[in-house]
Amino acid sequence: MSKILITGVSGFVGRAVHDELASRGLAELVVAVRGSSSGLGASSTVVRIPGIDGCTDWRVALAGVEVVIHSAARVHVMNDKSADPLAEFRKVNVEGTLNLARQAASQGVRRFIFISSIKVNGESTPPDSPYSADAVPAPLDPYGVSKLEAEVGLRALANETGLEVVILRPTLVYGPGVKANFLNMMRWIYRGVPLPFGSIHNKRSFVALDNLVDLIVTCVKHPSAANETFLVSDGEDLSTSELLRRMGVALRRPARLLAIPSWLLERAASFIGRRDISQRLCGSLQVDINKNSELLGWTPPVSVDQALRKTAQYFLEHQAK
Repeated sequence: MSKILITGVSGFVGRAVHDELASRGLAELVVAVRGSSSGLGASSTVVRIPGIDGCTDWRVALAGVEVVIHSAARVHVMNDKSADPLAEFRKVNVEGTLNLARQAASQGVRRFIFISSIKVNGESTPPDSPYSADAVPAPLDPYGVSKLEAEVGLRALANETGLEVVILRPTLVYGPGVKANFLNMMRWIYRGVPLPFGSIHNKRSFVALDNLVDLIVTCVKHPSAANETFLVSDGEDLSTSELLRRMGVALRRPARLLAIPSWLLERAASFIGRRDISQRLCGSLQVDINKNSELLGWTPPVSVDQALRKTAQYFLEHQAK
């Protein structure tokens, strides 16, 4: 039985990857954790690490490992107060990632799956002009820059050592237990709050957690995944208005949408210094996932409405307050 090391199991994606692989029983799992390892099950070997940076010693965690799934990261921080945000992102996302990958290559690991971000490509696209996996990257914030630098370093390491590197760039991930803005939108709909997004006709790609996990698992062994980059989405793009309406159906609470022109929302957001919010709500960001089907024979197994129902059910049982 092969052996897989998973990082970031305390996070949204890492825990889901662990649970799926554990349920399939196809590999021996090793998880690297800093804090609690509760809920991981006795079948997983837990290795404690003090943190992830350029000095972390991974020898114990990597012993006998064939594949590394690296989802741990310093994630996008809203209102970051760091004196040098890029330097802080680099410590974990660049130095920490490349240190792990170098040690993995030296210990004979075959494949390194890196969970990157669509922010490597950029922040927005013109409607119906999606990013492709081979488009020239154009990150605009320190988080996206750090993920791109890690990708560049990983490709160089692959060329030097023969380590197979697979890079996945998910769009916004949602699913049971989702936090941040997606959770806030569900709360607004559930409480019947009128929302000024009834006239937003943008196009945005999202990815259900189940779909992302399925692609990650596919990339563990698929020979054509080696040294490739894949964008990840549900394959169906939605406007903000359509997302809220379909989320309302899943929650059994119709979304109360007000038809406010998008230009007025953008102007109001700019006035209060939050153009980033208007970009996410009113702007478009689409990705082309045809490469996934062509190289891997992979298409999203879960539809948007199925994923929204599952997300809504978890919300109603655990988060509706």
